Amino acid sequence: MPAEQIKRQIANTFGNASSSYDGSARLQRFSGELLLSNLPKKSESVVLDLGCGTGYFADVLATQFNHVIGLDLSKEMLNFSNLNRNDKINWLNADIHSIPLMDNSVDIVFSNLAIQWCDPLTDAFAEIKRILKPDGVFIFSSLLDGTLFELKQSWLSVDTDKHVIDFSKLNDIEKSLHVSGLSISELEQQPVVLDYENVKHLAKELKNLGASKVPKRTRKGLSGKDSWKKMTQAYDGYLTEQGAYPATYQLCTGMVVNNHE
Repeated sequence: MPAEQIKRQIANTFGNASSSYDGSARLQRFSGELLLSNLPKKSESVVLDLGCGTGYFADVLATQFNHVIGLDLSKEMLNFSNLNRNDKINWLNADIHSIPLMDNSVDIVFSNLAIQWCDPLTDAFAEIKRILKPDGVFIFSSLLDGTLFELKQSWLSVDTDKHVIDFSKLNDIEKSLHVSGLSISELEQQPVVLDYENVKHLAKELKNLGASKVPKRTRKGLSGKDSWKKMTQAYDGYLTEQGAYPATYQLCTGMVVNNHE
């Protein structure tokens, strides 16, 4: 599938989830709070929320900084943000690979669980470096390989088709940052486990987040009832003592600096 078509599909999927996103964004809240705790405290900074989604964290940033820009690929997400968030935020409908801002114009780029959708990642990082001021900071979170391994393994008991999105490894992100010329201050991986009432609850949350589409899937349409039943039976093997269905997310958090030579 051509890259532009994949981007449109991603934008449409997240756009369709704009009204349900905030109610299902447990992981996004956790990772976003981690990033906020590490932000430089300079209220006069120009801050770009890259892949801002519904604008939840752009709204938080606007209480701490005087100049906040929210950028997202989805017009529907930005429409939601414009109606529900701080009036002083500037909203941009654009692609992370082609940010419509001047060189050396941003002090802080904040990106919470957005860059995992960027391909190629090196181009996205190069664009971030371009817009950052000298010594500007890029702080981000992303999902890594191993995310939703319980769901992936359960589907493997049914067939070998791709039902779960694949993400980059930590060393892939590290290499891409080095290629772009950004200097790593912190780069960490940690597992975050969320509990669900059942597998249907997990599937609904992924759908509400716009994260249920798998671009490289070979088959079209929904899986049959028999396949779903077999998969959920396999998932029972991960059931906790408390009767919850766990889902593991491999979370990457990073802080890098634009050290101009």
